[in-house]
Amino acid sequence: MMYKTITLEEVKQNSEVCSYVESGDDVLNVMGYTDHSAGHTSIVARDASRVLKAFGYDERTIELAKIAGYTHDIGNTINRVGHAQTGALMMFSILSRMGMNPNEIAIITSSIGHHDEKDGLPVNPVSAALIIGDKSDVRRSRVKNKDFQTFDIHDRVNYSVTSSEIEIIEKDINLKLEVDLSICSVAEYFEIFLARMVMSQKAANFLNASFHLYINGTKLL
Repeated sequence: MMYKTITLEEVKQNSEVCSYVESGDDVLNVMGYTDHSAGHTSIVARDASRVLKAFGYDERTIELAKIAGYTHDIGNTINRVGHAQTGALMMFSILSRMGMNPNEIAIITSSIGHHDEKDGLPVNPVSAALIIGDKSDVRRSRVKNKDFQTFDIHDRVNYSVTSSEIEIIEKDINLKLEVDLSICSVAEYFEIFLARMVMSQKAANFLNASFHLYINGTKLL
C-alpha cells in the first residue's frame, strides 16, 4: 500500500482538524480556561520543532512534532477529562483517512496521548518535544477573562508573564520568564506549574538534555 507523506500544512487545511481545534477551545472557554485555540497549538508546534531541530533530528521527525503539537488538544472538543487520550484516538482516525503511514501515526498519537502531566510520560522524541512546547506556553495573551477582579490563579499566573522565551544552548533547554510579581508570586506559579515543570524535566532528560526555569533572571530549576 502506498502511504502519503502528510505535512503540517495539509493537516491545518483538514476541515475536521480545523473544527475540532476551534470547538475544543470553545468548550474550555465556557469552562473558564485560558487560550487553547490555534494560537496556542501553533506555538506548541513551533517550539516542539525548535527543540528537535536544535538536537539534530531529521526533518521528517521534526514535521511529525509540528503535527502533534498543532493537534494535541483536539480532544477537548469532547471533554477536558481524558482529552489527551481522546485526542489521540481522534487523530488516529483522521490521519488514517488522510493516508499517513501507520508508523508515523503511531508516533503522533502516542505523543498526543502522553502530553498531559496527570498521566503522561515522554515515550519518544516527538512526545518529549511536544511536552516541552506545551508546558512552556505561559503568557499574558492566553488569558481570555477581561475582568481582573474575577481572575482565578491560572489567569493571574498567565497574566503576570510579560515575556516568555525558550532558549536552547547546547544540551540546556531554558524557559526564561519575566513575571510581574505584583500580580502573581513565584509560589503561586509553582502551585499550578510544578507538575508541568517536572514533566518538562523528564522530557528533556529523555532527549539527553536538561530543562531549567528562570524567572526574572533567577534560575529556579
